[in-house]
Amino acid sequence: MRNRNAPTRVVLNAAIILLTLLILMPFLWFVSMGFKSNDDIMAGSSSALFVPTLANYASLMTRGFIRPFGNSLEASLTSTLLSLVIGVPGAYALARAPLRLERPLSLLILASRMVPPIAFTIPYFLVYRYAGLLDTITGLVLIYMTFNLSLVIWLMRTFFESTPRSLEEAAWIDGASLWLTFRRVVLPLCTPAVMTTGVLCFIFSWNDFFFALTLTREQAMTAPVEVVNFMNYQGWEWGKIAASGTLILLPVFAFSLLMRRFLVQGMTAGAVKG
Repeated sequence: MRNRNAPTRVVLNAAIILLTLLILMPFLWFVSMGFKSNDDIMAGSSSALFVPTLANYASLMTRGFIRPFGNSLEASLTSTLLSLVIGVPGAYALARAPLRLERPLSLLILASRMVPPIAFTIPYFLVYRYAGLLDTITGLVLIYMTFNLSLVIWLMRTFFESTPRSLEEAAWIDGASLWLTFRRVVLPLCTPAVMTTGVLCFIFSWNDFFFALTLTREQAMTAPVEVVNFMNYQGWEWGKIAASGTLILLPVFAFSLLMRRFLVQGMTAGAVKG
């Protein structure tokens, strides 16, 4: 039986390896560009062999890329944390409260996430100008939190509805309050879902380009916007673009890698209702 399955396993393993290489090839090519000189990059496919250089990364440090990178990190982490702190209890209340407008309210929350960002540009710009929030980290945090809240509430509501209410009723019989039941019983069961939702919120905030371009200038400029500065009238600095893009990929990759166990559990937590 094992001998019969051996060829099948070899074919499957070869197919998996080939598919993995095809998926990773664009990323590996992009990362390698960050270690090439402009001459090697412009040589194209004929320069498969090249001498690695750190000149592009050194140029990023001297041109002040650290500040936009830190702005992106601060705005993304802060908005993600606030979205979870506010959105998770809100999703629990929406899943458990006997409201007649629960379904229309849920659809309204989801619809707010689907509206194109450009529709909010002018209102946000005018409000931020009068409130003094233009070119500030606080302004970015508020707008990211606004859009992430709908995502948190919609996703977490589904997970809370999949948790058995009998556990909460048992805690109430033992004298636990609603807040204590939520914190000690429900929230631990949904920890993978919370982590998964947090990763998604972080990715959406980190990758934002449109709002950061519109609402920031210099002080609160984020990393994705800073990359545009390498595309000027003198030409596109491909090495620096690739190096900065690689640095932008690192936090998302590291964050997802740290939360990979929760991501797998969170993606399947609401699949079957208990």
